[in-house]
Amino acid sequence: MPHPAPAVQETGGTIAPHLRRLLEFVEPQAGDVCLDVARGRGPMPAALGPHVRHVTAVDATPVAAASARARPGRMETVEFGTGPVRITGEARGPDGSPDGRGGGGRPRPPAAMTREDPRPGAARSAPRIPVKADATALPYRDAMFSLVTARFSLYNLGDPGDVLRELLRVCRPGGRVVVADLVRGNLAGPERDRIERLRDPDHPGTPSIARLTEMITSVGGSIRRLDVFTVERPVEPWLAGARDGAAADRIRAAMLDEVDGGPRTGAKPRVIGGELWFTQSWAHVAAEPI
Repeated sequence: MPHPAPAVQETGGTIAPHLRRLLEFVEPQAGDVCLDVARGRGPMPAALGPHVRHVTAVDATPVAAASARARPGRMETVEFGTGPVRITGEARGPDGSPDGRGGGGRPRPPAAMTREDPRPGAARSAPRIPVKADATALPYRDAMFSLVTARFSLYNLGDPGDVLRELLRVCRPGGRVVVADLVRGNLAGPERDRIERLRDPDHPGTPSIARLTEMITSVGGSIRRLDVFTVERPVEPWLAGARDGAAADRIRAAMLDEVDGGPRTGAKPRVIGGELWFTQSWAHVAAEPI
C-alpha cells in the first residue's frame, strides 16, 4: 500500500518532495534577484533563499479576503497547506493521468498531519517578513527581477490576467516567471469544481491546462516549459479550510460514497493506510516576457 513520499534532507532542514520538484523546475541561479508573490506567507522565499542572490516576498492577500477571515464561520485559508503529498505520476496528455482509484475499507479517524517545512536552510537567507502589496499593481519598476514566482495564489490575488501582466512586467527580458497552480484536464468534467465550491463558495473554478497557458500568452508571456503531474493528498488537512463543518461533512460523505462505488466526485478518492485521500492535478509553468 503506498505511503507519502519521504521528505528530502537538505542542509539546515528538510523540504517536502513536491516543493523540491517545484524548486528544481524553477532552476534558481546564484545571481538571481527574485520576487515571490503569494497569498499570505508562502514557503518559496525560504526555499529559494539558499540558491539565489536575493529574494523579495510579497503578501498580496486581498483586503476583502482578509476581512472575510475575521467573520465567524469561515476558517483562515491564506496558506496553501498541503500536509503530506504523494506524487503519483506524470499526466499523459491534456486530460490523462493515472486513475488512482482503489478501496481498502472505511478510514480510521484522521491522524495528525505534519506540515511542509517552509525553511529548507537559512544559511544564506534569513526568514523575511513579506511586503504587503496589491498583486495587480506591484510597487516595483519594470524589469527589476530575474525570477518571479507565484505558487497556488494566481486565482486568489485579483483578476488573474492583471496579476500575470504584473508578474511579467517586473520580470527582466530573458528572465523567468514561474506559476504553480491547480489545473484540470482539458476534457475534464465539472464534478470537481462542485466539491471545490462546496468547500469554498468563493472558489473561482479550476482552469484547464490550455486555459492557464493561453492566459499567460495572451498577456505577453512566452511559455518555455510545462510540468503537469498528479498528486494524492489526505482529505482532512484540505477540509480544514472548508466554509464550515457541515460542508466538510458533505464532502467527506460524497468521497466515501465514491470509494464504496457511488457517484463520482472528480476527486478520485481512495483509502491509503486507513485514511481518506484524494487526487489533484498540479502544473508548473515557466514563461518569460516577450
